[in-house]
Amino acid sequence: MHRLKNHKKILRLAFPIILANASAPILGLVDTTAIGQTGVAADLGAVALATLVFSFVYWGFGFLRMGTTGFISQAHGANDREEVLAVLYRVVLLGLGIGVLLILLQFFIGNFAVWVMSASEEVKGLVKDYFYIRIWGAPATLITYALLGALIGLGWTKQLLWVQLVLNGLNILLNLLFVVGLDMGIKGIALGTLIAEWVTLFFAWYLLTKNLNLHHPWQRLKELWNRIIDRAKIIAIFKVNADIMIRTFALLSGFAWFANQGAIFGDTTLAANHVLLQFVSMSAFFLDGFAHVSEMLSGKAIGAKDKQGFIKQIKDSTQIAGVTAILLGSGIMLFAPLVISFITKDVQVQAIAEQHAIYAGIYIIVSFVAFQLDGVFIGATRSKEMRNTSIISLLVLIGTGTVLTQYYGNIGLWISFIIYVIARGVSLGVYMPKLVRELF
Repeated sequence: MHRLKNHKKILRLAFPIILANASAPILGLVDTTAIGQTGVAADLGAVALATLVFSFVYWGFGFLRMGTTGFISQAHGANDREEVLAVLYRVVLLGLGIGVLLILLQFFIGNFAVWVMSASEEVKGLVKDYFYIRIWGAPATLITYALLGALIGLGWTKQLLWVQLVLNGLNILLNLLFVVGLDMGIKGIALGTLIAEWVTLFFAWYLLTKNLNLHHPWQRLKELWNRIIDRAKIIAIFKVNADIMIRTFALLSGFAWFANQGAIFGDTTLAANHVLLQFVSMSAFFLDGFAHVSEMLSGKAIGAKDKQGFIKQIKDSTQIAGVTAILLGSGIMLFAPLVISFITKDVQVQAIAEQHAIYAGIYIIVSFVAFQLDGVFIGATRSKEMRNTSIISLLVLIGTGTVLTQYYGNIGLWISFIIYVIARGVSLGVYMPKLVRELF
């Protein structure tokens, strides 16, 4: 009975995160549709490239979300309200400082981004139009990363959902107004996103301060100042940042290597693999939700020095994530022909995608271990292990992929991709006994 109650709690926490994750692709679809109705091919290409620029600009600061979750959840588990507030102020000030720095460096970043692009001068000009408007939202975006991390760390996932819905919902409405209504083109997309980012920041701050009963934030900032600027705590954040950057780069490199190897087998195989990767990405919405819950519950148990609770939450959340992964993977295997034919009308692409759908399904089924253990190590703020395992797994992917593709072609590539995600889970699992010994 108690375990069933805990399972319900995990599902209740994860569900809003899953919905929040699922809202993001809708925004991209609406942006593409809006600009596609009013613009030309150059506008569509510019939106894709400009969005990619900001993905690269912001990805290195993911620690403001992941690191914050770990530090906040541990302080929350220890019932240390002062440390919760100190961490919150610390990461908000860091987000503000980095965001202002990006604005100051905007001309260098913008010119460099355009310089490395292999695009027409027309597209490059449109990318600049987008970049030099949206860059003014950098402080809002980075501070919001920190606030989202705090919401997850405190277990306030319903509030997280509201923040994401405000961000994406307002963005959609403004982009439709500026692009379709006022015919502002790509500048309208950038302006709508900019306004949505700043509104979302103030909304997220309002929710946090309200739920924390933080009535005089400026006064509390002054009172906690010496604790906020604690040198050891700031260094710890940047250590987590460096490791998470390397880990994220290794993960991106793994997917990039997979895509590049698929291209070797021709455009049709490349397209088929891309279709199947959409299933993998969709499954991540669900599995990431449980991983976020694992981050919060792990950190909370660590802060409370509750070894039994730590182990219990890992078992319970992993059971639910495992069942979810099996359902998702099996669904892909069973209904792949129907869904693939909906995504693409190219008969050759359909045939290759259907042939390899079973491997995408297997990948999804076995991937939940890596997601769950990522959550545990983020909650424990043990980023060094995540860094090491991501590098090891990337080497495993390249090594097995290079051999298997020579003998089995694209099937060998997918088998190596499955081995890769298993290696991520296994290598993190190897660190678990040491983690438990050191934390408790």
